[in-house]
Amino acid sequence: MAETETRTRTGTTTTRTAVRLEAVTKDFGTVRAVDAVDLTVREGEFFSLLGPSGSGKTTLLRLVAGFEQPTAGRIELAGDDVTATPPNRRDAHTVFQDYALFPQMSVEQNVAYALTVRGVRKAERLARAREALTTVRLDGFAARRPAELSGGQRQRVALARALVDRPAVLLLDEPLGALDLALRQEMQTELKELQRTTGITFLLVTHDQDEALTMSDRIAVVRDGRIEQTGPPVEVYERPATAFVAGFVGTTNLLRGEAAVRVVGRPGTYSIRPERILLTEPAEPPAEAVSSADGRRTVTGRVTDIVHAGAHTRFTIALPHGDRLTVLRQNLTGLPQSARPDGQIGLSWDEKDAFPVPS
Repeated sequence: MAETETRTRTGTTTTRTAVRLEAVTKDFGTVRAVDAVDLTVREGEFFSLLGPSGSGKTTLLRLVAGFEQPTAGRIELAGDDVTATPPNRRDAHTVFQDYALFPQMSVEQNVAYALTVRGVRKAERLARAREALTTVRLDGFAARRPAELSGGQRQRVALARALVDRPAVLLLDEPLGALDLALRQEMQTELKELQRTTGITFLLVTHDQDEALTMSDRIAVVRDGRIEQTGPPVEVYERPATAFVAGFVGTTNLLRGEAAVRVVGRPGTYSIRPERILLTEPAEPPAEAVSSADGRRTVTGRVTDIVHAGAHTRFTIALPHGDRLTVLRQNLTGLPQSARPDGQIGLSWDEKDAFPVPS
């Protein structure tokens, strides 16, 4: 299989493969959790498996880690076939959502545990443990116990423990799921910086679209054990390959059949991102959707719901014939006077922002 170049967030370009799955399938009895998946992760990438609960993304991660054996297919790490290799002999470490720290051990002992099991000399393992703790900004916490740390600090200890053995691939299984929103956002920034600093390949499993879009070089969207689309975050968001991707990654207005003809002006299935729709003063009288000479589509509707969500406000607009559009608008000045409950409001978008997707 030919190698292709990938540019990572570090600014470097790599052609080497860190993880490769070829036609990997996993059955649990009569349930097919992973269905003939092909996947390539490049060395030095921050790669995310994104999907809803039960989509098969965690099973994929466990197959890479060696905690599960595939029913069929081949798994490679750095070009080596590890399909039948046990977890402790794979050059990959896993960070779990629940941290899995030893409560009776100090932070330093937790981080050095893998080196202790391998028989690394005390001086070297302590030096490497302290180096790992410095990397995650916990160099002053070596003597503490896990119970004395915050959730974010315990997560950093788990990361240091995974990094101390200098793995080729770091596997992250919903590592931020137990944290509150503010801490989760802080840890997203730290994880990106950590990956950039170490250059280690990160393979993240998450159901959080914002998390995947924020941190990843590339994303694979997983559904029902299959990969629906793989690509850089901007490509997956702006050019979804399927209706499922359009609806799952971010928020979208998905228009099909007669609704597409009425709103977009042509048959098919289309995705219009809510932030691409502008609110304007309404036409008089309320009009059906029309196209203008400058390539814009306009329509007048009625405001049926307004939700204030911090930095932006979400409007639900009822159009003629009963169709509805969601509009996201940053909370800046200049809203039309009619942007109020039950008000008549104009909508406008570039016709190119109605992106066609397979049904």
